[in-house]
Amino acid sequence: MSEARSAPTVGQLVLGRRLADLRERSGMKREEAAAVLHVTAATIRRMETAEVALKIPYLRLLLEAYGLRGAEADTFVQLAKEANKPGWWHRFRDILPDWFSVHVSLESSARVIRAYEPHVVPGLLQTEDYARHVLRVGSVNRTSPEDVERYVALRMERQNVLAREDAPRLWVLVDETALRRPVGTPEVMRAQVDHLLQATERPNVTFQIVEFSTGYHPANYGPFVLFRFELPELPDMVYVEYLTGAVYLDERTEVASHLELLDRMSAQAATARRTREILRDLRKEF
Repeated sequence: MSEARSAPTVGQLVLGRRLADLRERSGMKREEAAAVLHVTAATIRRMETAEVALKIPYLRLLLEAYGLRGAEADTFVQLAKEANKPGWWHRFRDILPDWFSVHVSLESSARVIRAYEPHVVPGLLQTEDYARHVLRVGSVNRTSPEDVERYVALRMERQNVLAREDAPRLWVLVDETALRRPVGTPEVMRAQVDHLLQATERPNVTFQIVEFSTGYHPANYGPFVLFRFELPELPDMVYVEYLTGAVYLDERTEVASHLELLDRMSAQAATARRTREILRDLRKEF
């Protein structure tokens, strides 16, 4: 009926939501749609939530049952064929866990990426040497030198998103602790600070430091990333990582709370100009 794969692409997420919308507009319940394909309602749910790739022959049957025919159905099918193609990150599938594969897919398609990070420099702004040390020392069950280098290569390739012609807006808040905690040698830290100073010159990058003087603040709960997309079918999503996995939040109230937190913290954090001054002063300390 359907093909499982490591993680959905953004295109598959969008088409799954569109498929659910078509079903609901047609007045069919999942059980009724399942009867068309002689499968369970759970399979229809998995198709709509992009837990499985869409098989084209069965997709055509559903579209016809939902009343979508002719050119509109052909366009939907063509989009499904394109969406089923693996993303560039597929070649890292040997080391890329499913839960983070989704993150890379969202990151590659987002219009805006906002984040709070209290522990380390965010991956999209790390130098290669900084990333190598973080991945070698700060990871659990990833001690193979070969695996570490693969993870470093993946992280460096992820950064290409910021140099694209249609690059997303990246707006990150980083706790001062993350920049004062040594990662690797002083040379590694100096190079990392230099890299951040260069990043602040990009028109699509906003980098703010949450200074110690801010005191205790509501973002102390932990790091998270908020993705916003151009496509209206995709709501804002929040990524929250833990030791062995991650959760993706798209409920409106949950996303709104994280967005409010980012807005409040961006107002309390050092301005972009002040942040550059802090970075220049930090560089002298390493």
